[in-house]
Amino acid sequence: MRHGEVDNPDGVLYGRRAGYHLSELGRQMADRVAEHLAGRDITHVVASPLERAQETASPLAKSHGLTLETDDRLIEAGNVFEGKTFGVGDGALRKPANWRHLTNPFRPSWGEPYVDQVVRMMSALSAARDAARGHEAVCVSHQLPIWTVRSFVERRRLWHDPRRRQCTLASLTTFTYQGDRIVSVGYSEPARDLVPAHLLAGAKPVKGKAKAFGA
Repeated sequence: MRHGEVDNPDGVLYGRRAGYHLSELGRQMADRVAEHLAGRDITHVVASPLERAQETASPLAKSHGLTLETDDRLIEAGNVFEGKTFGVGDGALRKPANWRHLTNPFRPSWGEPYVDQVVRMMSALSAARDAARGHEAVCVSHQLPIWTVRSFVERRRLWHDPRRRQCTLASLTTFTYQGDRIVSVGYSEPARDLVPAHLLAGAKPVKGKAKAFGA
């Protein structure tokens, strides 16, 4: 599961920075997904250590009477642009000091390698599978790591256009196992009606609006 909307009026790329919590709408998203999954056979809920993921996972864990676990492997991808803004027309990418980080989109050169994200996310999925074997587990993480591990499982290239990620706020990307092998991948958006239009997959950037990616 991806976390809900974050209170980020300045459109900062917050990455792994502490202090970014869910907005009121984000809390509604978390509650919506908890309600959506209330009847599922969930025996393990685990989240990234970042506040927005913990706050998203909390209602779900509570509704199932579970202790919320934390797994550092579910954390957001590292990014050298943390703390900067990249809204439409703000000129951030026009600064020569930033250009050296944009030389290799295939690795990528501006942050944690895609391959490293796959390794840690697959490890986190395996741990959650083992913790809930025979039942279901929910892992709350972040858009880029979720999309990257899904791309790996579905045998797509790891580098991609961020605007085309199918991983909107509070969405569910489902990995079904038979034994230790992933046999299918699913995707759903239980809180889609709560997601601002400019943050849906494929939406065009809107000046003054926060980005949907890298969160």
